[in-house]
Order: sequence, then structure tokens, then C-alpha cells
Amino acid sequence: MSFQTANNNTFTTAPTSPNPYISRKLNNMDQAQVMKREREDWTRLYHKTLKGIKVMIDVQRMTKDIKKLAEETNTILTEIEGTILMASNNN
Repeated sequence: MSFQTANNNTFTTAPTSPNPYISRKLNNMDQAQVMKREREDWTRLYHKTLKGIKVMIDVQRMTKDIKKLAEETNTILTEIEGTILMASNNN
């Protein structure tokens, strides 16, 4: 870069390092890649956690259904027992 002063002397300036912009840009690109990998890792963990929660919900539903079937079975067995007792008392 060149510039002139009021008395027509020409001075040239040079950067102190080869190109600091490029090194900063590359550092930022490296940082961006690291951040992208971290985001992908968190995204994977998030989806894995959601799958785990879904499995827990499914197990809770199955347990609830089994409990309901067990209660219905118990009620039917109680009715059968009552019917058998009544039949034996009548004989």
C-alpha cells in the first residue's frame, strides 16, 4: 500500500505477518468445524435420548395394559369361584 504526504514523499507500508486475515479465517474455519461436530454429537445424543424416552413410554403403556388385563382376569376368576361355590352349595 502506498500513500503520499503533503510534501510529495512516497511511503510504502507492509503487513507485519504474511497475511493475518488468512490465518484468522482458517482458525475460524477450524473452530466452525469443531462447533459443527459438537452440534452433531449433541443432535445424536438428543435423538438417542428421545428414543430412550419413547421406549420407556411404551414399556409403561404395556405395563398398564398388563395390569388392566390382570385385574379383569382376577374379576373373572372371582366370578367363576362364586359360581362354583353356588353350584356346590346347591348339590
